[in-house]
Parts: sequence; C-alpha cells; structure tokens
Amino acid sequence: MITRLVKMTFLPEKVETFLQIFNNSKDKIRAFEGVRHLELLRDKSNSNILFTYSIWENESCLENYRNSDLFKTTWAKTKVLFIAPPEAWTLNLEDEV
Repeated sequence: MITRLVKMTFLPEKVETFLQIFNNSKDKIRAFEGVRHLELLRDKSNSNILFTYSIWENESCLENYRNSDLFKTTWAKTKVLFIAPPEAWTLNLEDEV
C-alpha cells in the first residue's frame, strides 16, 4: 500500500468553491478501484491550506486514477483555484506504532 499526501493552497475566497467540488467528488473517488482511504484535512493556522490524505492499494491504482476522466475533470476545476502550486508526496509506510 502507498499513501498520497497533496497540499493545496487556495485563494482564500475560493476555498468554499473547492469544498463544493470535493463534496461532489469524494464518494466517486472513494469508490475508485484501489482506494482504501480518503480524507480532507485543513491546516490549523491557515484556513486556505488543505490536504488530501489517501491510501491506495499500490502505485498502479493511483496512476489509473490520475489518468481517469474523474481525476481530469475534478483537477481541471480545482487547479484554477490555487494561489500557489500544489505539492504532492507518495509515501511508503516505514514503521507503525
């Protein structure tokens, strides 16, 4: 399994627009083949910084999602709302406590 963390910094006045996009897409994303978990997190100090935290069966499943119409449509609506470039990390679990 892999974990995907994506940091998104939005124009403050566009956060609500993104939340609507996310709410309209989240069930479809969660139902996508290979998705084990999906969360949306907000930075405690900067309310216009949000993160998606997702767990995937493997990198192939993540790539299939990133090449899907669902991702392309959702991302096209989302990326125009940013004030800074998004940052993304694909992580392997190193140790569990």
